[in-house]
Amino acid sequence: MIQISDLSARIAGRLLLDNASVTLPAGTKAGLVGRNGAGKSTLFKIITGDMAAESGVVIIPKQARIGQVAQEAPGTEDSLITIVMAADKERTALLAEAETATDPNRIADIQMRLVDIDAHSAEARAGSILAGLGFDEAAQLRPASSFSGGWRMRVALAAVLFAEPDLLLLDEPTNYLDLEGTMWLEDYVRRYPHTVIVISHDRDMLNNAVNSIVHLDQKKLTFYRGGYDQFERQKAENDELQMKAKAKNDAARKHLQSFIDRFRAKATKARQAQSRIKALERMGTVAAVVEDHVQPITFPAPEKQPASPIVSISKGGVGYTPGQPILKNITLRIDNDDRIALLGSNGNGKSTFAKLISGRLTVDGGEIKLAPSLSIGFFAQHQLDDLIPNETPVDHVRRLMPTAGEAQVRARVAQMGLATEKMATAAKDLSGGEKARLLMGLAAFHAPNLLILDEPTNHLDIDSRRALIEALNDYDGAVILISHDRHLIEATVDRLWLVNDGTVKPFDGDLEEYRDLIVAANRKKDDKPVAPGEDSVSKAEQRKANAEKRASFAPLKKKINEIESLTAKLEKLIQGLDKELADPALYEKAPAKAAQKAKERGEAAAKLSTAEEEWLMLSAEYEEAMAG
Repeated sequence: MIQISDLSARIAGRLLLDNASVTLPAGTKAGLVGRNGAGKSTLFKIITGDMAAESGVVIIPKQARIGQVAQEAPGTEDSLITIVMAADKERTALLAEAETATDPNRIADIQMRLVDIDAHSAEARAGSILAGLGFDEAAQLRPASSFSGGWRMRVALAAVLFAEPDLLLLDEPTNYLDLEGTMWLEDYVRRYPHTVIVISHDRDMLNNAVNSIVHLDQKKLTFYRGGYDQFERQKAENDELQMKAKAKNDAARKHLQSFIDRFRAKATKARQAQSRIKALERMGTVAAVVEDHVQPITFPAPEKQPASPIVSISKGGVGYTPGQPILKNITLRIDNDDRIALLGSNGNGKSTFAKLISGRLTVDGGEIKLAPSLSIGFFAQHQLDDLIPNETPVDHVRRLMPTAGEAQVRARVAQMGLATEKMATAAKDLSGGEKARLLMGLAAFHAPNLLILDEPTNHLDIDSRRALIEALNDYDGAVILISHDRHLIEATVDRLWLVNDGTVKPFDGDLEEYRDLIVAANRKKDDKPVAPGEDSVSKAEQRKANAEKRASFAPLKKKINEIESLTAKLEKLIQGLDKELADPALYEKAPAKAAQKAKERGEAAAKLSTAEEEWLMLSAEYEEAMAG
């Protein structure tokens, strides 16, 4: 169990956590969400001991091992498989000691411990994790120094997953993964046998890989059962109830204050006035719901859309060295209303294909035809470095509008989703999300007919990603999208193209089918091969075994369902009590009844907290049992 109690913390004098508390039972898979800059990474630093809190405590079992992705990716000459296996410190130490130990009893202890931690399968487990993150067998044997920074970060992620800590902390782990790696990680986290807290803006991961959400908002931590969609619904309902309660509370306080103001100076009414003053003090106040406004994103509509097809490729190829195409035999067309997502692992050529379409690479064999006057906007994450560090967003846009007035320039910056106070901020001082908004706005500045976005969401929080979805759906041109964010793809595109095996072809299926293929392929890699002479299990036998397995855990599932029913009743009871307690007449006419209702509300809240903890523990137990 992890218990955070009355935690307060500051960064550069700014209060990020203010007496924040939350409890997570062992085995919880929790998504930590909140706006960029709210303090999520700061909370991680406090949990790991890398930063001291101003006040409050974080209680973690003494022997619990905490793991997080190293900030510096490995760049040594060691092979990837060696680096990952070395992450299990205990195994590495035991193997080293086994080489020099002479005491028979100690040697026996070492060998028994190696068996206990399944050391004999370490290489296979490490290889499986690396394969899931996109490294084939040949790549696993290459030195880490031969890979780029993004790929090395995958190795760092593989290392912490292999170490299998009791508390796994993941801070935006999908930022350096492709869609396939994200799908694999989502499945891995869901089946992870210990406690996980993941900071993520990936809606699908927060819906499918975790069983609870911890919301950091207004310097407080609030626990919600279920995934992100369920969290959004619960929060919206709670916000609505709170606003209604505040309105009633304000009205009641105004009524009492009016009486006090009118009669406190009159001797005949002094006692009643004092009674009202005490009632006002007991009533307290209800805080307003503070909503952070997210700036919308707008892509200008093309003035004139050319006739379809706007791009036509016949037996085309593309690469970086003449005569050595990375992709070939491409025969495809893009129409003026197409919304296309490119699927395929990193390294297969998605960005290379995008560069061919955008004109950054020329066709190598075959033919490519672009519609006359076709305008293309191109965004890629690496272009963030192309922004001029000391120039503001207004400076960047003014260069494209040399004859326009200041108001017009600022209006165009506003369309990019940058707040007024950020317009005069130097690019080097903008956040990653603000830089991405500026760069997307510059890419689409001249109202292109075709917009190509290569991983646009890496620095965007969930609300900004929603703004991007709305902008793309309102945009009149064609779109080609490369993204590891499945929700963004599902919400904006209608065609899937697979970049694989040295070519690009339409994928006949939806994203869920593609996910099933990826997960099934990765799990197949994890399975041990059938030994010679050993009979494989038939589908009928497997179905029977699965049915028996489900039946054996039916009592556990029944208990989980009972707790879910209880929590629903308790939540409904609390809502009803909140409604009654928000009525000012209750305090005037029946103060004893008001006190009793408040007591009942506190007891119900305590029961709900206990039920939620039990639900989390049993759910984790059930998921682990069914996945095992």
